[in-house]
Amino acid sequence: MLIREITEKREEQFLSPFAKLSANTKGRERPEKKCDIRTDFQRDRDRIIYSKAFRRLKHKTQVFISPEGDHYRTLLTHTLEVSQIARTIARSLKLNEDLAEAIALAHDLGHTPFGHAGERVLKEICPLGFHHNEQSVRVVENLERKRQGLNLTYEVRDGILCHTGSKQAETLEGRIVRYADRIAYINHDIEDAIRAGVISQEELPAECVKVLGKTSSERINNMIVNIIQNSTDKNDIRMSADFSDASDELRQFMFKNVYVGSIAKAEEGKAELMVKQLYFQMIDNPEFLPKEYSSVVDQEGIHRVVCDYIAGMTDRYAVNIFRRIYIPVSWRE
Repeated sequence: MLIREITEKREEQFLSPFAKLSANTKGRERPEKKCDIRTDFQRDRDRIIYSKAFRRLKHKTQVFISPEGDHYRTLLTHTLEVSQIARTIARSLKLNEDLAEAIALAHDLGHTPFGHAGERVLKEICPLGFHHNEQSVRVVENLERKRQGLNLTYEVRDGILCHTGSKQAETLEGRIVRYADRIAYINHDIEDAIRAGVISQEELPAECVKVLGKTSSERINNMIVNIIQNSTDKNDIRMSADFSDASDELRQFMFKNVYVGSIAKAEEGKAELMVKQLYFQMIDNPEFLPKEYSSVVDQEGIHRVVCDYIAGMTDRYAVNIFRRIYIPVSWRE
């Protein structure tokens, strides 16, 4: 018996009846010969980790644009924290940890440079609209591997799409990632904002602190435990009402005091202007596009191609391209 088949048999024996078994995946858009060693979800996880889009996350903003400190989160460290939280919950509920991990690792692959500032600009100016969860699916389906895509399983792609927005993932593993994402960003953004002096520990809503915990580590642990306690042996992933309400209030506090209009966001106007200028410059002058993008303009349309190109940029790459187009270089004899 192959190692993969042994793993699939073990899943069938030990996982919850609500888990998505690897052997029961709805499959890939393009059929492939199965791996002798890895299950389909393990294979997806590995493809995501080796993708170019995953490597670019280390140079994309989470909250703070171009921070000087080395300990502020980037999209890569955020993604790793989401993955850790998702794996812990999935393992505790006897759900498919490999599926949850794969979704978590890929959930932000389509995010723009400069975090949500870049997303707001593309959503505003691109006639096709823009949502980073949809772009993440586009990355794994269409853009990676020289536009061949990663050919991931249906369940992973569904979880990526549904990690935010109104649609709920079909699998419990996908629903776990939705919670894990929020748990991670609320708490690590609080930690980063306190480190930056944008807010203080004492300013956090007292009732939220009372329910969830005083420190980031306490809150993360308590929120994970609460989800496990309220989801065990159920065909759903949920928090208790008091934890859910406190989490929502804490998130609203962050929007009011950190995400919008704070000193931490002072550079966002420049970032937004940069993304906007790059977008319209490339719409009018497709020769600025790399060959791999300009070669598909006729098939996919200029707005689609420019949006893909800009969304895939890291912060520093966007700055360098902007500088190359708009900033004069010193003249040399």
